[in-house]
Amino acid sequence: MILDFNLLLLGFLVFLLAGTVKGVVGIGLPITSVGILSQIIDPRVAVLLAIFPIVISNLWQVYRSGYVLPAIKRYGVFAATLAISLFITTFFATSVSAEVLVFALGLMIVLFAVINLSFTPPALPARYDRVGQIIGGIASGISGGLTAIWAPPMVIYFLARRLDKEEFIRASAILFLCGSIPLLFGYVNNGLITAETAQISGIMVVPTLIGFALGEQIRKKLDASKFRTAVLIMFLVMGLNLLREAFF
Repeated sequence: MILDFNLLLLGFLVFLLAGTVKGVVGIGLPITSVGILSQIIDPRVAVLLAIFPIVISNLWQVYRSGYVLPAIKRYGVFAATLAISLFITTFFATSVSAEVLVFALGLMIVLFAVINLSFTPPALPARYDRVGQIIGGIASGISGGLTAIWAPPMVIYFLARRLDKEEFIRASAILFLCGSIPLLFGYVNNGLITAETAQISGIMVVPTLIGFALGEQIRKKLDASKFRTAVLIMFLVMGLNLLREAFF
């Protein structure tokens, strides 16, 4: 894979935006980066370039939250099923065609946007929480292993459990981290990540963290809910365009 200067510049700008989105709303880095880059370059390359930004930004977010042990205790079942199913799914990523990957990316992005814009699932009673975590973890792992996007099933679970905003962000950070590490090792193990893609992905960590810091400042000064709505509408348009590409 050879990326010229223009594509490196594009990657820098995309990950700067993706980091900003994550800094403002706490989630959205893979969807923003992979969603935009997949409109322009091979979607598999887009997924690979997002690997190190996903891992490092989630490590940083978890470190900043200081919520590791309580989150592991409360969401341990979800984290375990997510990590295991995601790692297993990465072994099938090499056999997925570009068309199927584009469709899967588009579907995940559209689902994420629609769920967050207009959908509230039925409340999940506490007595069924373990079952909900198992189902949500497996669904998240399968989608994450193929597309590096596992937020939609995770968000459905959070909404069903009626988490408040702060708990949502803290829990998201730890579960994104629990998914990103097996994603990295799985892609290294199956040979998808080469020295070149790893180097470029590592470079993209810089704009990601700059954007993340910028997003945190924006969150303090702007109406985060309006920003979130605008971002979700952007996700919806991107996802629909990817679905169009998959079929036409």
